[in-house]
Order: sequence, then structure tokens, then C-alpha cells
Amino acid sequence: MTTTEHFRIGIDVGGTFTDLVFAGNRGSLFTRKVPTTPDNYGRGITAGIGQLMAMRDIAPARISAVIHATTVATNTILEGRGAKAGLVTTQGFRDVLEFRRLRIPEMYTLTFKRPEPLVPRNLRLELGERLGADGRVIAPLDFDEVDALAAQLTEAGVESVAVCLINSYANKAHEIAVAERLTERMPEGTFVTYSADLLPEIREYERTSTTVINAYLGPVLKRYFGSLVTELKGIGIHAPVQVMKSDGGVMSVAQAALKPAYIVESGPSAGVIGAADLARTSDLPDLITLDMGGTTAKAAMVEGGQVSKTSDYEVGAGINLSSRLQMGGGHALKLPVIDISEIGAGGGSIVDFDGAGVLTVGPKSAGAAPGPVAYDAGGEDPTLTDAMIQLGYINPDYLVGGELKLNKPKAQAVLKAKVADRVGKPMDQTCHGIFQVAAGTMVRAVKAVSTYRGRDPRDFTLFAMGGNGPVLATEIATTLEMKRVIVPLNPGVFSAYGLLRTPIQHELTQSFIGIVGDEDNDGMDRVFAALEQRLLDLMAEEGCNPDTVKIARFADLRYLGQAHELTVPVDPTASGLTDRAQMREAFSAEHEATYGHRTDAAPVQSVNLRVIGTVALDDDVAIDLKSALAAPTEKGRTRLVHFGDHGAHETPILQRSDLNGTPRKGPMIVEEYDTTCVVPPDWAATLDPFGNIILTAEETV
Repeated sequence: MTTTEHFRIGIDVGGTFTDLVFAGNRGSLFTRKVPTTPDNYGRGITAGIGQLMAMRDIAPARISAVIHATTVATNTILEGRGAKAGLVTTQGFRDVLEFRRLRIPEMYTLTFKRPEPLVPRNLRLELGERLGADGRVIAPLDFDEVDALAAQLTEAGVESVAVCLINSYANKAHEIAVAERLTERMPEGTFVTYSADLLPEIREYERTSTTVINAYLGPVLKRYFGSLVTELKGIGIHAPVQVMKSDGGVMSVAQAALKPAYIVESGPSAGVIGAADLARTSDLPDLITLDMGGTTAKAAMVEGGQVSKTSDYEVGAGINLSSRLQMGGGHALKLPVIDISEIGAGGGSIVDFDGAGVLTVGPKSAGAAPGPVAYDAGGEDPTLTDAMIQLGYINPDYLVGGELKLNKPKAQAVLKAKVADRVGKPMDQTCHGIFQVAAGTMVRAVKAVSTYRGRDPRDFTLFAMGGNGPVLATEIATTLEMKRVIVPLNPGVFSAYGLLRTPIQHELTQSFIGIVGDEDNDGMDRVFAALEQRLLDLMAEEGCNPDTVKIARFADLRYLGQAHELTVPVDPTASGLTDRAQMREAFSAEHEATYGHRTDAAPVQSVNLRVIGTVALDDDVAIDLKSALAAPTEKGRTRLVHFGDHGAHETPILQRSDLNGTPRKGPMIVEEYDTTCVVPPDWAATLDPFGNIILTAEETV
């Protein structure tokens, strides 16, 4: 007796395309790319799902889960469309959001201006209460004051309130009482959030900023998720909806609506998680991921099958080159985030000239509307996609499987008039120059997660995904002297696939200041135990059986006297207590790997303790490669492709299934529904048993 196949849906909304992946519990894998609809993201999502269900004859009742990655939170902050929010804080601290940190991302730019606080000064109100650094009450809480503030905020018409009181990480009683009182006294539906629930850590500015971000996003994301769930139900899908978090785990849509600050970097994380999962299951080497779509390119590092994370992050700072090294231009968000560097260079990046007449590619993008000139939808500015069509890398008749026809002559005319004539070069040289400038920009993103972290990119394999990652991968790898590139199955929608490889995961943290190794440091074990119990309670609310939750401990450590920390894993001893010798050695080793030195004589100080709970995927289903791979192409298809210094070649056009375990020397173009893989003359390609294309520089074949 055969059982009906059920499907989980991964949804990744990008700047140009919305990617959908249906993964069945019997190995089926179906994909779909549809244009993103910025005016109403849910409209594009449900349209794409409906199309794929109709094409594959999948009834709505066969959908078992929906996992969603979204850029709505980030865009809300970048575009200033958040809720009208208020801040309640301790007397003397209303201007913390103005003072920030003494960090300037553009050191010699005299006109640099920081973004305005998300809460204006007239809506940042103070209470006379005060707690000491040890949590002791110095000035008691006056509820009459709270009631007066509630009336003032109500009259101002705020939709949400952030509560962040001094030293609440040591004692959250006042914050909880204030939040409860505001909820009682303010209009029903007012979104109230407090810092001890989000980030019970030291550093007043970061804690306040993170709480304010949550309040600023709360009402917007609550409406967005409510609308999305309603639209899904409108096409008959009643399956549970989960949302990707910035740290690579997923949470229920209900929790995401309460804590939207956790999903600010939801979109870029999914592909990195998918790459890490593939590295573990397919025995791949250490990876640097390159995810390039229509608007941006993102890079991240996967070492030993694990992703690199950071809690030093800013949002609203424009393009993020390095979350640890370039700070001061945005709003601090001190929550766990996969350490991703992002560059404004994608297929839709506009080709222009700066004030000195130097050719630039991005960060300004044509986006989904009007898109590149070749889309023939009103675009007038030349883009990277237009240049890649002229080079022969992209087939104008086969983008998105041929569903989106491109106007090559129109793109060529604009490139000639606005770029080639100005630089005085032939069209093929001009377009290859554009291609090299874009690749050079993306090299910076790769270096930001490798060289700037004390890692040599030559020790890694480049993992290319996104609609345009496989097009530029070998050019970037050659520049960095990387000898190997991996292009996974369905690379153009790989981030959506990564959503389906993401476990349910939550992280909790608590400040704990102490010297590692002190005899009176038993409090560390008590804090870890309390965090673990809170974590199990939280995950039980998500429907997780406590017996299935795997808990890992971490600590933020620094040498005594340093200003910033490194996060390292914490192992227990045989008796279950914290192994402090292991903590110290793990920190010193990471300090040496990151900064190039260590000192075993200096005391090591703990700052924060963390616990991460993970429920592994209940998914041992192998993808049916035979059905996932397109049939081999007809023999003899070629087109003229320009490879820079290698000249123009009449190049074979293949599909992934044309490759096998025997190296095939370039040049060649591998065309797929969702992307194009460019293999230059000095590279070769094979297909591994998992369906990945393995590209190797010629001298290593």
C-alpha cells in the first residue's frame, strides 16, 4: 500500500525573486521562482505556491509545514516604516540611544551622519526607580509614575513601548512590573516589550537599542505574519508556519511576532545553514559560502560543518562589510546572528561612474521593478545582468527555465551608449570589465569572513549559490587563489532549500561577571542550570518534547581588561559541572586564531553565559536525484562566450546531468532552471554522488 506524499515548503523572499522549494517525505523535490511583489509580499508567495501545487497536482492538505525567511524586518528599519514607539527607562538614561558608542565607520568623512534613533526624544520617558549593578533596589518603583507615563504615551498615540531599566540584567523585577502595568493601563493591543526578556546582558546602549528595535518592529511584523497566515489559509494551507531566525534556527510564527528582533537577518541565514547541513551530510571540506542574487551578494564561513556567529551587529547601516570590524553606522542589535558579510553587488546592480570617472557596479540596484534593461520592463540603467548576457554567460531565452524572456538588443544598445562609448572599449571588453569590477567587489565580502578573521581563503572551498553565484564563482576563486568551487543542487533556490534543513533552535543568555577558575565561581553552574530550565520551558511552548532537546553551553570570555569578548563552547566535567580549564583553553585558542596571539598568564573573565537548545530534524529522506536532475541535453548546443584574457570560445551548453565523475575540461556553460554555471577554459567540472557540481582549477585536476 502506497502512502500519499506530504510536503514541507521553504519560502525565501529576495529583492528580485521569491524562491519556493517543496520537499516531499518520499524524496521528491520541486522548485519555483516567481517575481517578488514588494507592495504585498504575501501575494507573490501565495501565487507561486498555487502555481507549483497546480503544476504538480498537490492538494493543500498535503502541505505539512511552511518555513519562511523574510527581509520585511530589515526593510522596515531601512525604510523607516516601523511603528510609532515609546521608550521607558531609568532617570538619566533617556539619551543612551543618542550617545551610542564612540565608533565611526567612515573615519575621514566629515559629513558622516548617524541614523536618527528609532524613538524620538519626546517619546523617551524616565522613571525615578533605580537598581544597583548587583540587582539591589536603590530607589523603589512608583506605580503612580508608571501610570502617568502610560497616559502620556497613550495621548501621543504610540503603538508599542520598549521598557529598558538600568541594571535590569541583574534583577528583572522592576521591568516586569512596569511592562505588566503598561499593558493594563494602555489601549488593548499595544505592543509592550522589555529588555530582560530579550537581552539580560550588560552594556546599556546595546540592550536599550535591541529592545527598541523589537518595539519598532513588533506591530509591523504582527500584521505581516497575520496577513501571511490568512493568505495561506485562503489557498487551503492550514499547516504550521515557522520563521527563520538570524542565528540559523527557526521559531513559530507566534514567537516571531512577539520577538521580531530575532529575525532581522532572517533571509541571508538560510543558505548558510543549508551549506553547513550539506557539509556535514556529504563530508564536504570547510566552506566559504557565496550567495549572490539580484540585489546583493552575501558571504559566510562554515568550519567543521558549523557556522560562525556573532552578537556584535548593527542594522540600518546600509551594506554590511564585516559585523565585527565596521561598526557605528547603524542601530545596535546584540542578538545572535550568523556572521554574514553583505555587498551591494547582484545581477540587478547598476553600472555607473563615480565622481572621478571610475566605473562602479552597485550598490544601487534596479531591483525587481523595473529590473535590468534586458527585462524590458522599463529599466533604463545598464546592470551586471545586461553585461553578462552580452558576454554569453546568460541565455536570454532560458532565464527561469525560459519563463522570463530577455531583450538582448535593447540591453546592448544601453550598454553601448552609457558605458562602452564612454570608456572607448569594444563591447566584449567593456562587459568583461564590468564583470571583473563586480567580482572584485564580492572578493571584499569573502575576505571579510576569512582574511579579517585570521583565516586563509585558500584553505577553504567556495560554495556558490543564488541565481548569480555560480556565474561569478570561478572569477572570484581565481582572484583569491582558491582552487575548488562547489555548486549545489538547485543553487538558485538553495536558500529556500536551506530553510527545510533548519532545526528548531532557541538561545538564551545571562550576564555573569567573574574570573574563570575562582573557587567561589559555583554561581556559574547555577546560572547555566537556570538558563537550561528556562530554555526547556520556552521550547515546550513551541511544542518540543524536552527529551528531544539537545542543549549546548557557551560563554562570552575576554582577558581581564579587554573591552570585547569571544564566544567559546563550554564542556562539562564528568560530574556535570563546568570545566573551567577547558573554557580557558578554548578561549585562548580562539583568541590566537582570531587575533594571532594569546597570553596564558592573564586572567580570563566571563561576561555572559549562553545556552542553545536544538531539536534535530526528523528527516532522513534522501533526495531522489534521478527526478531532481533534468534530462541530458541534446548534443551539439553551443554559443559564443567571452572569457576575458582567454578570448571568445564557441562553448558547449550543458545541463547538470551531462556531467559525471570524470573531470570535463572547460570551457562550458551549465544551464539550469534557476541559475547558470560558468566554467572557464582553465577549470574543469565533475558531478559528485550527491548531485553537486565540483569545479577545480586546471592545475589540480
